[in-house]
Amino acid sequence: QVQLVESGGGSVQAGGSLRLSCTASRYSANYDYVGWFRQAPGKEREGVATISTGGRYPYYADSVKGRFTIAQDRPRNTVYLQMNSLKPEDTAMYYCAAGLWTGAPVTDRSVKYWGQGTQVTVSS
Repeated sequence: QVQLVESGGGSVQAGGSLRLSCTASRYSANYDYVGWFRQAPGKEREGVATISTGGRYPYYADSVKGRFTIAQDRPRNTVYLQMNSLKPEDTAMYYCAAGLWTGAPVTDRSVKYWGQGTQVTVSS
């Protein structure tokens, strides 16, 4: 089993920045990407950004392109999500996920492992 531990959530004003971190307890051949999903109250969970375990092929949802950047620190089994120019509509619970890529847009059906989530709140 692989544990994913997130950190870095919090509250920020619109236009601000946050960085999320996700560390995997170990590498596994059961997944070939790591990334972030988010779920706002009353909405479906959506894929935000992913990156392959080789550190290539970043994917971004249209809603975050140009504002969010995903990066990997492979020796530390850690993936980061740098979130800039945050908007109130980015407010959600953010979940780290590891899964097998099946194409864009990434969906939670492809996820093998989930983190427990970290809250991001953006105020106007």
